[in-house]
Amino acid sequence: MSRNAQATRERMLDAAHVLVMEKGFSATSVDAVLAAAAASKGAFFHHFPTKAALGDALLERYARGDMDHLDDLSARAERLGADPVQRLLLMVGLLAEELGGATEPPGCMFASFLYEREVVGDTGRALIAESMLAWRERIGGMISAAARHRPPARAIDPDALADGLLTTVEGAFVLARAVHDPGVVRAQLSLYREHLELLFGD
Repeated sequence: MSRNAQATRERMLDAAHVLVMEKGFSATSVDAVLAAAAASKGAFFHHFPTKAALGDALLERYARGDMDHLDDLSARAERLGADPVQRLLLMVGLLAEELGGATEPPGCMFASFLYEREVVGDTGRALIAESMLAWRERIGGMISAAARHRPPARAIDPDALADGLLTTVEGAFVLARAVHDPGVVRAQLSLYREHLELLFGD
């Protein structure tokens, strides 16, 4: 693919990302994407045979970014934390700092698609599930390591506790948008972090 063609493809994906986050995938027309990206229909159908293909491409790009974000947070927590409990708390704290610093209520591309189940094909569902399970595995592993290092105050299920982080984030996104207060995300993640501190006696 030529550099110009790749740039056009990325421009269309950028435009579609913004539109989908604002209106949902079903309400995002190909014409709206083309207008926002200043691209032609020929260019669109060269890269995306159907609108569904555009959706899969959006989810694939978002999933890659999500995994890069997870890897970056993990690496930073590893560098900064002296022990497994500190690394776990840092992981949540770094996430709160990043997501809580937004000036507008954030959202999740995965959630946007899942709310419209009829527009998500097998490829999209597999991408979303793989990404969610990767977070469970990474955070659950950190929780297990923390529990071995410093047994918690009560019995825990590391995977369920890891899922709790994801549900806190996604629920905070919804609440932040409902009340138009991006600070909700930081507040909810801070509460989750306090829960971990109580469990591990930090």
